[in-house]
Amino acid sequence: MNYLQHETSPYLLQHASNPVDWYAWRPEAFERARAEQKPILVSIGYSTCHWCHVMERESFENEDIAMFMNENFINIKVDREERPDVDAIYMEACQILTGGGGWPLNCFLTPDGKPFYAGTYFPPRPAFNRPSWLQLLQHISNIWETKRDVALDQAEKLLAHISRNDDIFIQKFSNLESLKLSGPETFKTSLLESIFYRMREQFDRVEGGFGGAPKFPSTMAIQYLLNYHFFTAHPEALEHALLSLDKMIGGGIYDQIGGGFARYATDRAWLVPHFEKMLYDNALLVIALSEAYKLTGKALYKETIEETLEYVRREMTHPDGGFYAAQDADSEGVEGKFYVWDKAEINAVLKEEAPLFCAFYGVTEEGNWEEKNILWRPSSFEAFASANDMELELLRQRLGVCREKLFEVRSKRIWPGLDNKILLSWNALMASAHAAAFTALGREDYRVAAVRNVEYLLSHYADETSATLKHSASQKEAFLEDYAFFIAALTDLYQITFNVRYLQIAGKYADVVLSYFYDRESGLFFYTDIRQSDIVLRKKDLYDNATPSGNSTMAHNLQRLGILLDRREWRATGSEMPLKMRESVERYPLSFERWATAMMNEVYPMHEIAVIGDNAEEKALAIQRMFLPNKVVAASRVPEESIPLLAEKSGNADALIYVCRDFACQRPVSDLSEFRQMVQPE
Repeated sequence: MNYLQHETSPYLLQHASNPVDWYAWRPEAFERARAEQKPILVSIGYSTCHWCHVMERESFENEDIAMFMNENFINIKVDREERPDVDAIYMEACQILTGGGGWPLNCFLTPDGKPFYAGTYFPPRPAFNRPSWLQLLQHISNIWETKRDVALDQAEKLLAHISRNDDIFIQKFSNLESLKLSGPETFKTSLLESIFYRMREQFDRVEGGFGGAPKFPSTMAIQYLLNYHFFTAHPEALEHALLSLDKMIGGGIYDQIGGGFARYATDRAWLVPHFEKMLYDNALLVIALSEAYKLTGKALYKETIEETLEYVRREMTHPDGGFYAAQDADSEGVEGKFYVWDKAEINAVLKEEAPLFCAFYGVTEEGNWEEKNILWRPSSFEAFASANDMELELLRQRLGVCREKLFEVRSKRIWPGLDNKILLSWNALMASAHAAAFTALGREDYRVAAVRNVEYLLSHYADETSATLKHSASQKEAFLEDYAFFIAALTDLYQITFNVRYLQIAGKYADVVLSYFYDRESGLFFYTDIRQSDIVLRKKDLYDNATPSGNSTMAHNLQRLGILLDRREWRATGSEMPLKMRESVERYPLSFERWATAMMNEVYPMHEIAVIGDNAEEKALAIQRMFLPNKVVAASRVPEESIPLLAEKSGNADALIYVCRDFACQRPVSDLSEFRQMVQPE
């Protein structure tokens, strides 16, 4: 019997009609495996995964293959976005065994959940130097029946290896006191310089970004470059950050008709996207673009922020204010079909305006991808207008009308699948993105969307009786990234609303993380709550990959909340965590990008900014519109005793701005230009 019909995950429901007797990741599957002493096949993917769809069609819908699976294995299907903790363990097993990973991930376990073999996609017939899926199943079944001791021994060794791997990147100190004593001497500008030059080695100076194909947005590295330029005035850091953003916006990775970014580009030049759109990528890109706009005032960044958040509002927002997880790469079973164009179709829709549109967006008769056209911008609006002797605003207006017409036509196509899960962690990132966009552009609808989303999350994912959070509607236990990203969003929201409630809730959840996730031995956080019992080991989340790691985000949270709530022990922990990762970040900065920024906050300590007076909020938001990476901002009409930074300070009708370090404040000023001088890098 296939039990997935009872689930809510779109990915699991996609497999609910398979002839495979799928279980979800639930105790009854393991109970049956132990009772029957059968190996477990756990197959992991997500709803917008192209090769997951392919393997389902080829193998999981095949009656003969399903019969063999049902007879010889207990089969579990996992949505990696609902159970990233499960995915992390078995993906690491796959990487150790095969040297690579990806989805679909297929891992074979002992009845108690220990992995002994893993791989990714397997074809229905031998191909690509791989056995067929059925051949692999037969081989694993034979091993289990005839050489079970070998499988069990491999499982023990593999699990021990995975357990040790968490410690590889963590710097060892003889004791905590020596760590604390060495702290002030540890973070120097030379460390940040070393990180920059390591990143610089991977610059693609032609197409932007880092390295070759496939190419991911690397938004946190771009953020580091923007910040590094601010503190050092190094021109190359700014140049590469802006080149990377410009090239992405002009490439096929950006949806030139509907707005929003695809997950990554399969080529070096950002032309050919992997067409799925993920909530988290768009959140992180909006945050980076908001900071770039503050620094440069470049109209392209404002336009892209607005188009991306309009896409999120239009296609990725639940009526009550939550945000959906992702859109599929495929429609009608074909990757990218929804997004690409024939030149003849564009000619038919745009008529006399078609030559202009095709010239600007690189459309040709032969196409640029599989005989179709992915829209991109070979040159900027400004360069194209100049080369064609056109007025810039007229060009923008004409192309805007063309895009609207094509959007209307495209909307009549069969849409890609929507993964309508609402995940706490990704929603929190998008709430932070709306907050960042509000600080950059001042649009009130962005602040409203951020508040609405956080209130939605509080009402649906927060358990007030136990002070705990849920990861999603069907996954009770929240993970470290859920707490970390939500704490960050609450802190961001306080700094655009100055509603003390959000700061107090952030502090409450920081206490939960320190109580149930903190590992005193390493000084870092586990990915899972100590009270969670359905996985074989607790791992730490250290890498900044497609999303920031929970640990690097908690370091930022403790750095900020330690100031805003005057929790000195939190500030100490927020300083000690990057110390533990210092050597790894310096050596591999593109794997630990947000960690690098946490280290920057130690080299250039936070400006503690308090604004008090009748127009405090107005001035505080004016400060937020400035590019100033190392700051926290608190504001109130009158001294606020519940916010230590605002306590015992006087204000005026024209609000006073206090700039402090470690609660030692300079003379307050009321003029924003004076304030700007006070916070400029030395």
